[in-house]
Amino acid sequence: MTTHEYAHRRLRQAIMVGSIRPGESLTIRGIAEAMESSPTPVREALRRLSSEGALRVLDNRRIMVPRMTADRFGELVSLRSVLEQHAARRAVPHITERRIDRLAEIDKAQDEAIRRKDNATALLLNQEFHRTLYSANPEQVIMPMVESIWLQLGPFLGIAMEHVAQLYFVDRHVEAIEALRKRDEDAVAAAIKADISEGIGGFERAAIENLLRLAGQSVT
Repeated sequence: MTTHEYAHRRLRQAIMVGSIRPGESLTIRGIAEAMESSPTPVREALRRLSSEGALRVLDNRRIMVPRMTADRFGELVSLRSVLEQHAARRAVPHITERRIDRLAEIDKAQDEAIRRKDNATALLLNQEFHRTLYSANPEQVIMPMVESIWLQLGPFLGIAMEHVAQLYFVDRHVEAIEALRKRDEDAVAAAIKADISEGIGGFERAAIENLLRLAGQSVT
């Protein structure tokens, strides 16, 4: 892996798990020092992430997560739900028991990370769970679109992990696993929809506005 690709992957992952907080101002030099890298690959990585809508490069060369509104957040989450339900349904005919067992292992590891309050690891494992499910479909082309949405929502999902954990009355991943063993496409899609909704406290505008307030964002 080149230094440019390494910088891009590390920064992309940091954004996806909420390590860069909304409103937090960073500099190219500061990021390069933290990554023990030169500024050049960091600058290129930031350019790519800016074009993906994940970061905004300011006039003073500082970097911030773009401002989020309730309408834009709602649109992103709704699109994520539609895409991932589609991906889950398409994966069901191709799923194997071995892959389902792997999903159960990932879910167990995520539960342990949540108990340790290791939110970054929990979010990475959540992404691994969804990616492992959807990639069962050998013809899937949807993951780049899904990951683009994860990237834009990442800083806010990190905050959601801190504040909405009490809403997880049901382990939706376990529901999805049970439905996969029955090859029940409708039940798998319903579990994925509920997992996405409960991960942010609900699809309702009031829940979205509350999450954005916690992130220090305007809700208009």
